[in-house]
Amino acid sequence: MSAPSTAAPARTDSVLGALRSPRILTREVLAGLVVALALIPEAISFSIIAGVDPRYGLFASFIMAVSIAFLGGRPAMITAATGAVALVIAPVAREYGVEYFLATVILGGIFQVVLGVLGVAKVMRFIPRSVMVGFVNSLAILIFLAQLPHLLGVPWLVYPLVAVGIAIIVVLPRLTRAVPAPLVAIVLITAAAVAWGLSVPTVGDEGALPDALPTFLLPDVPFTGETFAIIAPYALAMALVGLLESLLTAKLVDDITDTPSNKTRESWAQGVANLLSGLFGGMGGCAMIGQTMINVKVSGARTRISTFLAGSFLLVLVVVLGDLVALIPMAALVAVMIMVSVATFDWHSIRPSTLRRMPLGETIVMLATVVVVVATSNLAIGVGVGVVVAMTIFARRVAHFATVSRALADDSDGPVAVYTVEGELFFASSNDLTTQFDYAGDPHRVRIDLARSHIWDASTVAALDAIETKYARHGTAVEIVGLNASSADIRERLAGRLGGE
Repeated sequence: MSAPSTAAPARTDSVLGALRSPRILTREVLAGLVVALALIPEAISFSIIAGVDPRYGLFASFIMAVSIAFLGGRPAMITAATGAVALVIAPVAREYGVEYFLATVILGGIFQVVLGVLGVAKVMRFIPRSVMVGFVNSLAILIFLAQLPHLLGVPWLVYPLVAVGIAIIVVLPRLTRAVPAPLVAIVLITAAAVAWGLSVPTVGDEGALPDALPTFLLPDVPFTGETFAIIAPYALAMALVGLLESLLTAKLVDDITDTPSNKTRESWAQGVANLLSGLFGGMGGCAMIGQTMINVKVSGARTRISTFLAGSFLLVLVVVLGDLVALIPMAALVAVMIMVSVATFDWHSIRPSTLRRMPLGETIVMLATVVVVVATSNLAIGVGVGVVVAMTIFARRVAHFATVSRALADDSDGPVAVYTVEGELFFASSNDLTTQFDYAGDPHRVRIDLARSHIWDASTVAALDAIETKYARHGTAVEIVGLNASSADIRERLAGRLGGE
């Protein structure tokens, strides 16, 4: 009797596993096609925001998606031209021209490579869950708000087409998942609009599509310190915004797929993708939450194949099939993006039962992140504010855990006041430490026991110095005991060297 096979099944999130499975490969191919169709109007819109021709956004989306498919650390994540990056570098195109604009994209990519190699991805551990929830919810709101221009002041036929598209996306998955519902919605609505001659806004109305392939070029700018001084601030801001959005999106995909990603690799890969984009005439970009959700959550893609094909299909669609793509009604793409918005939003986070159980501070952090992101349309600012609010609430909460208790004792040398300090000692908890002691009423010997506490910063050392100084005015000797090695080291280095009383 032969032994049972112990071979592990092919992984469905690997390229080889997908290539060996026709079902999985079909899923990846169709997902890439859906994403490519959704990318076209987005890339055109972001080009307009940046103040450049639509081809800059379309070429960037192609180059970055294909580059990340090979280099990125998060399979199935979509990287392309984005509004967040466009907003940051738009002033360069407006004030200095397209050549400086492309030079900024290239320098931003170099900055990202450097930051990635230096390990900037490790800062992700300092972003609390409540900020992540706020990030996801604000993105969902921004995705929906971005559809409003296509729903206001348009022919009335747009509304039933959007409704039909939403209905297809909702109902079809309950019948079959063989073909992505968004693709079916786009095809059917386009066929109906063309067959019946419906006069509705189309992709072609968003801007002219390029009819040639991107070519290698170096920006025609002087390679001088003056040029660097002009573009460096914008390039650094682009690098930071792009990395933040990409790393947060990667973490979100990790949670959805229950698979890990290499965020250090993703960081420098984003830089390489932007570098190549600038060298081939594309604007900057980063991970796209909306298209990534279409790829991963709606279409079920899991491998680099879908990312690669999204970029490849995009180029074929705009260069070879541009006339056909131009016929797609914007209503079909709006329906897709509305459902992406609904699927992206964390509805559990705003349920009354969740809000009742959740600590008030966590809810405040989430709301602060959402409000700032939506108000500024800048994810980096919103996440930064959310982290600062979370840190402030955490520091305030932890500060109350430091306690001081007093007891009187006698030993061979006479009476002594023993103060036992418990908890973490840092700026928030140690600022009022000096008020916990009875300087005038204590005997001439005082012992401060720190065995159950830890000194974290110079503020605490300064507070202990102040306590010793105050007791010295009353002729009282202070003995500090129980310091662990780390606390003793910081006190030894700083005690008496911080000024003050």
